[in-house]
Amino acid sequence: MGKAPASLKAHITRLEMTAPPKASMPVPVNIQTAIMRAPEIPLPFYRYLYRQVGARWQWVDRLRMSDEQLAETLNDKRNNISVLYVNGAPAGFYEYFCQDEDMIELSHFGLIEHALGLGIGKWFLLQALYAIWSLNPKRVTTTTNNLDHPRALQLYQMYGFSPVSTGTGIVRPLSDKELLEIARKS
Repeated sequence: MGKAPASLKAHITRLEMTAPPKASMPVPVNIQTAIMRAPEIPLPFYRYLYRQVGARWQWVDRLRMSDEQLAETLNDKRNNISVLYVNGAPAGFYEYFCQDEDMIELSHFGLIEHALGLGIGKWFLLQALYAIWSLNPKRVTTTTNNLDHPRALQLYQMYGFSPVSTGTGIVRPLSDKELLEIARKS
């Protein structure tokens, strides 16, 4: 078996916003889109989305969860997942967690590679934020890091998020053995 990949140091930025975004944006032209809430998302489909969106950004935490842990997390009534479809195919997702009536965390947001470059990312983030703010929280939080899309921090700030803290963390990429295990679960 191959040697384990080297751990990566991540510079983490925690952000929050205290008012809904003021921007509005039409759907990019010549693209058919649908955003569907997935209240009982099947684990293999979630893992597919998570892997497709997050592989290049080193999203690993949810992939390391057992079926039981992942099902408990996803089926928590405070957790909400919506899937973006572009021209009939899954193209990304967002997930938010209602910590309490005052605070909601945008825990995951991203596009699958085939949807990058279509001009849909900004529009999709706005749709996620509109959905979250329709619940009338006092604060919305999210976290990003330097392993994420190079423009993620800038995009969050463009729509009203402000950095509130920074820190460092270690990300341990998936090993070949873990990737095989994930493939078996899918």
